[in-house]
Amino acid sequence: MILFFSEIQFQLSHKRPVKNWLGAVAKQENKKIGEVNIIFYNDEQLLTLNKQYLNHDSFTDVITFDYSEGKFLHGDICISIERIKENAETFNCIFEEELRRVMVHGILHLCGYKDTKNADKQIMKQKEEEALMLFNTSYNY
Repeated sequence: MILFFSEIQFQLSHKRPVKNWLGAVAKQENKKIGEVNIIFYNDEQLLTLNKQYLNHDSFTDVITFDYSEGKFLHGDICISIERIKENAETFNCIFEEELRRVMVHGILHLCGYKDTKNADKQIMKQKEEEALMLFNTSYNY
């Protein structure tokens, strides 16, 4: 089950298609959605988590805490809405598309994909693009 929470003044619209889509992405990776929380924060809140848990003193768009077991995905995907807005402007895309990219990035982390090395980053980017295409063809609202 995917649940959405917000520590700021933000509400995700069209939750059902997003849940269905993220479930389909997991299924393509031979995984099943267990308990996944997607939590929306501001920059300062996510920076605090980044410092506390990862020892990184920098802003980020997403932090994924993975508690998965076997084929079942469990975890917290923490997203900075401020970073998403800024990234959407920087990458010249709409906010909702950038938000979907970051949500699926978190799901892909739960599926076992990494993004620390250049080769891993390329695979992650390819998987993100494939997932976004799936949304655009099957789950677009």
